[in-house]
Amino acid sequence: MRKVRRIRREGQATELVAADLDALPVDAATIDTKVALIQALIPVGLLHVAESLQQELELLTGPRYARHGGQPGLVRHGRPAGSVYLADQKLPIQVPRGRDRARNQEVPLATYQRLQTPRGADAGVLRRILAGLSCREYAPCAEAVPQAFGLSASTVSRRYIKASAAKLAELGERRLDGHDLVALFLDGKTFAADTMVIALGVTMRGAKVVLGFVQTATENATVCTAFLRALVERGLPAADGLLVMIDGGKGLHAAVETVFGSAAAIQRCQWHQRENVLAYLPGNQHARIRRTLREAYAQPTYEQAKAALGRVRAALAQLNISAAASLDEGLEETLTLHRLGLQAELSVSFSTTNCIESVNSLVEQRTAKIDYWKTSDQKQRWLATALLDIEPRLRRVRGYRYLPALRRALQTNMKMNMKKKGDRKAA
Repeated sequence: MRKVRRIRREGQATELVAADLDALPVDAATIDTKVALIQALIPVGLLHVAESLQQELELLTGPRYARHGGQPGLVRHGRPAGSVYLADQKLPIQVPRGRDRARNQEVPLATYQRLQTPRGADAGVLRRILAGLSCREYAPCAEAVPQAFGLSASTVSRRYIKASAAKLAELGERRLDGHDLVALFLDGKTFAADTMVIALGVTMRGAKVVLGFVQTATENATVCTAFLRALVERGLPAADGLLVMIDGGKGLHAAVETVFGSAAAIQRCQWHQRENVLAYLPGNQHARIRRTLREAYAQPTYEQAKAALGRVRAALAQLNISAAASLDEGLEETLTLHRLGLQAELSVSFSTTNCIESVNSLVEQRTAKIDYWKTSDQKQRWLATALLDIEPRLRRVRGYRYLPALRRALQTNMKMNMKKKGDRKAA
């Protein structure tokens, strides 16, 4: 009885795992089982591939030098050089060949045919390239077995394109109505001359979910509105209210108001607001103004924060009227958490766009090796693959225990907005 053996090490102990290959008849399902088993046993499996091929040939032609035992008319016909895949590895091997004399044609071995395709290799290529291994560097790094053939850059590239295209389709098609979302981050990531606007949702349990992205030249209202509507069509829930974090871009702001209306409470990023103000001031004033703005936003209530920011504005007006005007722009929306009464509990996660900025940083780590973006398809495949790779690694937002309180506050805010809208119509 022939067996494939594998050594499994756990601590200092070793265990031999044996699989009886001869006990299985040769049919399609059994061949698949054998192939899956053999491909898992690198490098030991290569030693048993020949036995498996020989076993199938014997069932077709009978034992070597025997006149009977095989199928009529089938004979052995040499051992030419060939190759098989064990996972990512392409390995040389001599392939026993059978021939049908009556038809004068070769009889293919089903086991050998199935070993011509790398199983699960696309996923392996995907992980390695995302981790920083370029297509051209893949060949020497992929040779886990000394006699393995290196994979060419073009082969690896084709596999990556195939695998990343599947990731792009997965991200763009998956439904969103299974997520109980309470917050939404929107921000752009630059790819050459394009901006990819990314949407990141936060569930009631604090989990971060990548919702999708859209390619555009700028964060303009037309494109962003169509993008948000597409997310709603895929099931993005907003009926219970959403806290939407943006960096202050007018296009994103207009899109959020158009699509979500009174259901959205917009929180502008306090960090971006502060940096916009500092851009108008000389460098020797930055530290002081940055500190006073930080202290003002740290006030626990809306009234206290508004009063503190009023004092900062008065000081800015003496230094630079344009800086004061910059602070005025969107000031109320930088205080949305204060107005909802949850500044102290949720300011770390929701007063800035840091959550999605960190995602953009992780995307950059996975795409920085690309110094020439050729096509839109390339950009979108890389981004989708990176986002789906990052998503399971994202931690829950800080303060997630207060998200039920945030939902109640959003619902109250939504009712107030609807009432104001009704009063305006009546007037």
